[in-house]
Amino acid sequence: MKKASRILSPLLMLAMVFALAACGGDAAPPPSGGAAEQPPATTAQDPQADGIEEGASLVYWSMWSEAEPQAIVLAAAARAFTEATGVPITVNFNGRQGQREGLAPALSAGEAIDLFDEDIDRVTGQWAEHLLVLDDLINGVFSDTDGQPFRRLVNNGLMNMAQERGGGRFTVVPYQPFIFTTMFNKDLFEEAGITSAPTNWNEFLEACERLMDIGITPMTVDNAYIPALFGYTLTRIVGVDRTLEIFANTELSDPGVLRTAEVLEELITRGFMSQRAATNVFPEGQAAEFAMETVAMYLNGSWLPNELREINPDINWGSFAWPSIDAGGAGTEAHNIGAQSFGINRNTSYPNAAFAFIRWITLGHWDQRLADDTWGVPMANDAVWPPQLADAQAIFAATTNPFPWAAGAEDDPNITAAIIEGFQRMVAGTINAQQFADSLAALS
Repeated sequence: MKKASRILSPLLMLAMVFALAACGGDAAPPPSGGAAEQPPATTAQDPQADGIEEGASLVYWSMWSEAEPQAIVLAAAARAFTEATGVPITVNFNGRQGQREGLAPALSAGEAIDLFDEDIDRVTGQWAEHLLVLDDLINGVFSDTDGQPFRRLVNNGLMNMAQERGGGRFTVVPYQPFIFTTMFNKDLFEEAGITSAPTNWNEFLEACERLMDIGITPMTVDNAYIPALFGYTLTRIVGVDRTLEIFANTELSDPGVLRTAEVLEELITRGFMSQRAATNVFPEGQAAEFAMETVAMYLNGSWLPNELREINPDINWGSFAWPSIDAGGAGTEAHNIGAQSFGINRNTSYPNAAFAFIRWITLGHWDQRLADDTWGVPMANDAVWPPQLADAQAIFAATTNPFPWAAGAEDDPNITAAIIEGFQRMVAGTINAQQFADSLAALS
C-alpha cells in the first residue's frame, strides 16, 4: 500500500523539486550514517610492490559537486588512500558544467592534472587525445588484486565497453555503473493486484489497466527523458542496430518511427501516460509524481532511487526490462548500460599512483561504500548491490546487447528537440501520431 503519511508535505516537496532542478539533478547528501560520518578505511597497499612512484602526489578533477553523496565518499576515500600509501591527493569537485567546460582547456594548457572522470562516452570521445593507454595496468597484478589481473575483478561487460570505446585499447576504467530500465513501485503494483512484473507488451498494457482501476497513473516522464523513451521504444520495434542507423543517418521516414509514435499515442489516449508529461520540466515528473506515489512506473536510470530518497525514502523499488513490442524488435537483452569513468592524463608523472587510486575506488571497501551510500551500482564482481536495485542487477546481468544513451535519439540536437516537442504536443492532444512522425520525417 502507499505510504502517504511518510511522504514529505507538498510544500516541502515542491521546494526540493526546485532544489533538485537547480543542481541539474544532483542528489542530496546522504542521511546520517553516510560516508561523511564514517571513519575512513585504512587497508594498506604496498607502494613499492605496486610501482607507485617515489614522491608521487596526485591532482584529481571530478565531475561531482562537493555536496553530492558520490563526492563525499570519494573525498573520504582520497584521505584514506593518502593514509595507506603516503600519496597526497588534491581533489577538485567541479560539478558537471565546470568539468565539461574547464577540463579540456586545462589539459591543453598543461595544467597539472593526473586523473579525471566523467561519463564514459564523454571521456573516451571529447577528451580522448589526453588519455593514457592503460592496457598493461588493467591486465596487471597488484598487491590489492589477490593474485589476479585487475581486469578479472571488475564488471566484464563494462570493461568490454571501455575497450570498445578506446578503439580496442583500454583508456578508461568505468565506475559508478548504471542501467536505464523500467523503474516501478512494487507497493502500487501489489495494491493493483499485479503479482509479477510484465515480461511482454500485452502484460505491460494489462498492468497499466490494473493501475488505472485503482486510480494510479501508470507512467510519467520529464522533458529530459522523452528522447530516451522514444529511442528505447523504437529499439523494441525495429531492433537496436536499425534504431542506431535511423538516428545516425537521419532516416526518420522509416516506418518504425511512425509505429513508435503510434505506440506512445496509445499509452497517451488510454490514460496510461500522465497528462503532466506535456509540460513536465525535469525533475517535476520524478519528484512531484513518482516520488509522491501517484505514478507507478518511470523508464529511467538506476540512479533514480538515490535522486528521490530525500523526498520519499520508503518507495519499494522494482525494475523490469522495457518489453519487446513487435517481432524483430529488441527485448530484455538490450539496454542502455554505462558508467562514469576514470581517465589518466597521458602527461602525468605518476601513472602507477593514479591507477592505484582507481583500484582503491573500484575494488573492495570503497567500491562497496560508494554503492551503499549512493544506492548505486558497484563495479567489483564481488560487491553487493543495494536492495533498491536488486531487480536491476538481474536485468544488467542479462544484457547482452548494450546500446548508447537514448539509443542515439540525443546524438543530434535537432532530432532531440523535435522528439521532445512532438511528444509533448501529442500528450497535449494538439497533434496525433501521424503528425508527430511527419514532423520527424521532415528532418530527413
